[in-house]
Amino acid sequence: MDFKDRYGPWALVAGASEGTGRAFAQQIAARGVPLVLLARRAAPLQALADEIRARYGVECVTACVDLAADDAYARIVAAVDGREIGLFVSNAGADPYGARFLDRDIGDWLALARRNTLITLECCHHFAQAMKVRGRGGLLLVNSGACYGGSSFMATYAASKAFTLCFGEGLWAELHPHGVDVLNLVLGRTDTPAFRQMLADKQQPMPAAGVASADDVARVGLERLAHGPVHNWGIDDGQAGFAPNSAAARRERILAVDRVSRQIFGDQ
Repeated sequence: MDFKDRYGPWALVAGASEGTGRAFAQQIAARGVPLVLLARRAAPLQALADEIRARYGVECVTACVDLAADDAYARIVAAVDGREIGLFVSNAGADPYGARFLDRDIGDWLALARRNTLITLECCHHFAQAMKVRGRGGLLLVNSGACYGGSSFMATYAASKAFTLCFGEGLWAELHPHGVDVLNLVLGRTDTPAFRQMLADKQQPMPAAGVASADDVARVGLERLAHGPVHNWGIDDGQAGFAPNSAAARRERILAVDRVSRQIFGDQ
């Protein structure tokens, strides 16, 4: 199947208004797939939808949704309005604080945890059910190298990304036999407005090297979607790089654990 047949007839991109989300939306539209675009800010979201309609001739639906809000899931389902989602890109989830855990109000961390974990869990549960029945589709979870271990300034953020890593790996083991692709796209430093804003807030310069472009991230993510469950940005499948082990090694481990799980719980 080509991309549209495999991941259409609609794609949903959460966190679409700028950075990697915007790049994903443009590159999915270039492949002929209509889009449901979600973000908090209406103006850039509408501007992106207008640009996509004019440039690629595909339909776009937009909805302003705060993914940390209690009603986020209900608002997403309402925005989709029964459309068949063949590709879900979970792109929202940057850390806007870069702060130590005790230096921020607990409400900030609860909102970050909801945005990075619970809404992803709810959306994957909702959209993957129909994908499994159809025998095709994709879940692309944009992740961070912070998923591989905690550190000061990133306790909640790293924990939320570790959840996404394990969650996505488990979904891949469950769904890839049914034709549904799942990928954790684990990124390093990426040139996005959110990254630039954090550097400006901390009075730090943009690094001269080692920063990925949003367009490259989206291109590689879509290319690697069928080869889940993990792709570590800038690293070959068989190399560990900044991760504790390679994507290939993680894939083999997940399959091994899955075989044991099937023996315990039954191969259903």
